[in-house]
Amino acid sequence: MGGMTAPSPQLSSSPAEPLADFLDRHERVFVLTGAGCSTESGIPDYRDAAGEWKRRQPITFQAFVGHEHSRKRYWARSLAGFRRLREARPNRAHDALADLERHGRVALLVTQNVDGLHQAAGSREVIDLHGRIDTVRCLACNQRSSRERLQVRLEAENPAFAGLDAVEAPDGDADLEHTAFETFAVPSCEHCGGLLKPDVVFFGEGVPTARVERAMAGLAVADAMLVVGSSLMVYSGYRFVRAMADAGKPIAAINLGRTRADDLLTLKIAEPCTDALSAARSTWARHSGRATSRRERQAVRV
Repeated sequence: MGGMTAPSPQLSSSPAEPLADFLDRHERVFVLTGAGCSTESGIPDYRDAAGEWKRRQPITFQAFVGHEHSRKRYWARSLAGFRRLREARPNRAHDALADLERHGRVALLVTQNVDGLHQAAGSREVIDLHGRIDTVRCLACNQRSSRERLQVRLEAENPAFAGLDAVEAPDGDADLEHTAFETFAVPSCEHCGGLLKPDVVFFGEGVPTARVERAMAGLAVADAMLVVGSSLMVYSGYRFVRAMADAGKPIAAINLGRTRADDLLTLKIAEPCTDALSAARSTWARHSGRATSRRERQAVRV
């Protein structure tokens, strides 16, 4: 089975039954989530239904560390965008996945999102593959600090920017158009004076090896995979689907548009994540209740 192309996936626009059946058949599911999981929480996603960029590509690691103007632009936009991002709350998709974990069906949840909403919903076995936007790291001394604290410093040192509003963009960014960033003051590390960076993985930056290894260990003990709201266009997430397919294990995906792994899927649900997971949650709960009743009756007979 390893390396073989999967048959054409079962496609469904009526998500409850096929997805509930998939979850009912597999006891240890490896879950991978992407931006589409958080859109109902008010956080925009990156790509359209064809998997193409909706907007200008995000800043790269190389541009951030190599160009002062790029850092000024990033933090000025983040000053506006973070105000809204920190108000985001878990939606029905996050709640359903947390409930699935409480029922013992999640081997591990790996998220490509940086918003912390899975933990806020109650999920415990979570790997933040690309880090967390609510934390800041010094590139010189590696000291980590709160993004909330940095927000206070950004506002104090940039009063002219503090009141600016803008259209929200993914991951705490904001579209500040026609703005001059030359006067923006970027705070440095309070411990060593070094360069501060959000504790997230930028494009052009590698995911920490230990993080990937832990995720692969969770994948190895899972018997199926569920992709939620990801086009898988970025290799950091796609690698897990590829590994699951190479192991011959079934993969389901909930995504409105095409994914990079469409030819590897067993089941694809073309619905918003919140609708698909909410419907499957109630249906799966009924399935689970019937299965529990059968097990209890069998135990009594024994």
